[in-house]
Amino acid sequence: MTRATNARIAGFTFLFYFVAGITNMMLTAQATGGAGIAAKLASIGQHALQLRLTIVLCLLESVCAIVLAATLYAITRNQDRDLALLAMIFRVAEGLFVADSVGGILRWLWLATAGATNTPNSASVETLGAYLAQAPEGSLAAIFFAMGSTLFAWLFLRGRMIPVGLAWLGIAASVLLVVVLPLQFAGLLGGAWISFLWIPMIAYEVPLGLWLMIKGVPVSTAGELRSEAKA
Repeated sequence: MTRATNARIAGFTFLFYFVAGITNMMLTAQATGGAGIAAKLASIGQHALQLRLTIVLCLLESVCAIVLAATLYAITRNQDRDLALLAMIFRVAEGLFVADSVGGILRWLWLATAGATNTPNSASVETLGAYLAQAPEGSLAAIFFAMGSTLFAWLFLRGRMIPVGLAWLGIAASVLLVVVLPLQFAGLLGGAWISFLWIPMIAYEVPLGLWLMIKGVPVSTAGELRSEAKA
C-alpha cells in the first residue's frame, strides 16, 4: 500500500478505536454497576447482553491496535526503521493484551451465572468475585500503548509529518502515561484522578486521526530529505 493509503487507514482506525473504547467503557459501567460483589454480580446477570457486547468491542479494539501498528510502521519506518519497528511491537503487544482481557469478562459472566443458579455455593461465589475484583489497577495493554505512542509521536515530530504542536502534545501525553501507568499497575499510585491523565491523549489522538484521514502525510518528509541531502 502507498503511504497515503496507510495514513488514511490509520486515521480512520484511530477514530474507530476511540469510539469503540468509549462505547466499551459505557457498556461495562452499566453492566457491572454495584457497591459490592453481590450487587456487581446481580447487575451482570441483568445486563449479560451488554457485557457480551463488550467482548465483541474488545476484539475490535485488539484488531485496531494491530492495524495501527502496521500502518504507523509503514508511515514512519523511513525516519528510523529500528524505532518504528519497536513502536510497532509495542502496539502489537497492546492488541494482544486487549484480546486477552476477554478472558476476564467471560469469568465474570460465568460467575454471575453460577451465583444465580447455585445458592449453596454463594460464599464461594463471593470469594471468587472478590478475587477477580482485586486485579491491579491499570492495564498492561495501556502501558504498551503508551510506549508505542511515545515512539510514533516522536517519529511524527522528527519527520514533520503532522503539525509540530500536535506532535509535541502526543509526546507529552504519551510520556505522562508511560511514567504513571506502571506505578498504577504496581499499586504504588491509585485514585480516580489518574483517569484525567487520559484527557491530553484524547486531545492528541482525535485530531491526529482526522489529520491523517483528511490530510495524510507528505510523500517525502523533512527527515527523509535531510538523509537524501547527506547522501
